[in-house]
Amino acid sequence: MRMYFRELKAGIKSLLIWTVVIAFLIFVAVGKFAAFEGSPESLAILDNMPPQLLDALSMRAFNLTTLEGFFGVMFIYFVLMGAMAAALWGSEAIAKEERDRTVEFTLVLPVPRRRIVTAKLLAALTNCALFVLFTWILSVISVRGYTLEKPFFDLLRLEMLAMFLIELVFLSMGTMLACVSKTPRRVGTMAIGLILWFYFFSIIAGMHEKLGWLKFLTPFGWFNASDFFKSGRFEPYALVLTGVTVVIFLFTAYAVYDRRDLYI
Repeated sequence: MRMYFRELKAGIKSLLIWTVVIAFLIFVAVGKFAAFEGSPESLAILDNMPPQLLDALSMRAFNLTTLEGFFGVMFIYFVLMGAMAAALWGSEAIAKEERDRTVEFTLVLPVPRRRIVTAKLLAALTNCALFVLFTWILSVISVRGYTLEKPFFDLLRLEMLAMFLIELVFLSMGTMLACVSKTPRRVGTMAIGLILWFYFFSIIAGMHEKLGWLKFLTPFGWFNASDFFKSGRFEPYALVLTGVTVVIFLFTAYAVYDRRDLYI
C-alpha cells in the first residue's frame, strides 16, 4: 500500500494538468453550443462538408442544437483525451524507473516485481477513475444554466462509462508497452502514436460501409456515441472485446516484466 500511495502522490500533478485541459475543452465547447442553440442556421456550414466525414464524426447522427446532441459529438474528444492520459499514466509508471535510473532502488524492496507493477497499475487506474469523475462533474457544471433533461443525463452517464472502459484498454496497453520495451524513453511516444492510429482506423471505418469491419480493430469503434444513445446500452461485442484486450495486455505485461533484464 505504501508504494501505491507513493505512486498516487507522484501522479497528482499530471492528473491536475489533464483536468485543467479537459475543463478548458468543455467550457470552450459549451460556449460554442450557445451559438448553435441561438442560431440554428449556423449549422448550414456543415452542408459544405463531405457526407462521409460527417458520418465518420457522427455529426449527422446528432442535433447540435440540443445538449445531448452536442455532447454526443463531443464524446470523441473526451475519449481521445482519456485514452492519451491513461496510456501515459500506464507507461510512465513503469518506464520512468528505467528512464530516470531509479529502478535499482525499487528492486531492492523485498517484494516481487509483479507486486510493484500492480501497485503502479492501481495508482494509474485511480487516476483514470478520477479523471472520468472530474470530466463528468465539469460537464454538468458547464451546462447548469440550461434546462437539463433525462436524455442528457442518460447520454452523459453512458459516455463516461465508455470513456472509462476505453481508458482501461489504453492503460493496459501503455503498461504492456513499458514492460516489454527496451527503450523506456520512447514508450510514451509509441503509446500516443498507436492511439492516433486506432483513431484513424475508426474514422476510416465510419466513412464507408465496406470498411466498417475496421471498427472491430479499434476501441474507438467499439463505443459509438450515436449507437449507444439510440439503444441506451453498449453492444455486447464491445464489452467482450474490451475485457479480452485488457486481459491479453496485462498478461503480457506481467509475464514479460517478471523475466526481462532491467536497465539500470
